[in-house]
Amino acid sequence: FLPLEQIDEMSTWKDQRLNEAKEILAYELTKMVHGEEEAEKAQNAARALFSGAADTEHMPSTQLTEADLTDDSIGILTLMVKAGLAASNGEARRLVVQGGVLVDGEKVGAPTVSFTADQLKNGIVIKKGKKIYHKVTL
Repeated sequence: FLPLEQIDEMSTWKDQRLNEAKEILAYELTKMVHGEEEAEKAQNAARALFSGAADTEHMPSTQLTEADLTDDSIGILTLMVKAGLAASNGEARRLVVQGGVLVDGEKVGAPTVSFTADQLKNGIVIKKGKKIYHKVTL
């Protein structure tokens, strides 16, 4: 891990430097638990997420099949459950109604919104809350 002197120094950091300290500590802990390669991946994904430019290569993803669609489309509630972003349609509905779901940067305005096979072919990015991103493709 890090030398105690370095950790003591980081404990005095303020503002933007405090975020840098958090990043260093998160990297070191991830490296200890999962190895350096996974720590690099996690750090790159976190930087992409927090910079606002989501890195779709490293984000969790779900691959749908034609069987998942009904009449060539799928509703946002079903989509969120299939992607593991909500445990039930009820939970997904609450998230949408409360304004906590964005698709490709646009707020989902109603729980009745659905997506066609054409929209899903290139993939869409669902954002749940402030930090959870998930890519869905067909």
